[in-house]
Amino acid sequence: MALQLFKIASTTVESPVHSVDFTSIPQGYTDLLVKVSARSNQGSVGYTAFRINSTTTNYSQIFMQGDGSSTASYTGVSSLVYILTTSTGNNTVWDNSEFYIPNYTSSNNKSISFDNVVDNGTASNSFCLMSSGLWSNSSAITQLTFYAINQSIGFDKTFQANSTFTLYGIL
Repeated sequence: MALQLFKIASTTVESPVHSVDFTSIPQGYTDLLVKVSARSNQGSVGYTAFRINSTTTNYSQIFMQGDGSSTASYTGVSSLVYILTTSTGNNTVWDNSEFYIPNYTSSNNKSISFDNVVDNGTASNSFCLMSSGLWSNSSAITQLTFYAINQSIGFDKTFQANSTFTLYGIL
């Protein structure tokens, strides 16, 4: 059987906001997919972060990134899962990301995979990132909250107008 993609919800930011919520996520799909095209007001490269069901514990993540002149990797435990987002240096530049969460209603821990591309117009400020994460919790996912943060996980940044967040269910 072919996989089917169903749009559950979509949000386009009309004026700067600190977070975007998907609440009351239906439990009738097998997997979730989230597509994000966003900009933040971070003066340099900032981050988009998310939490599941408003929890602040049990997240782990590993990622690899390249920026045209160097590479980096990270493994760690955090109070949220995060990815790169763009700076405000160029109004035509957007962070484009895709998150895949299989078996989101399962009573097992939830794995997360995502990829992210940021083009800031120069090799040293353009990034490609691939990551996987784990939310060590047996609860079904009913809420995803995305935050614009700075590099020290400060929640003082905002998503700029026309940033879009789209949630899909997969059968």
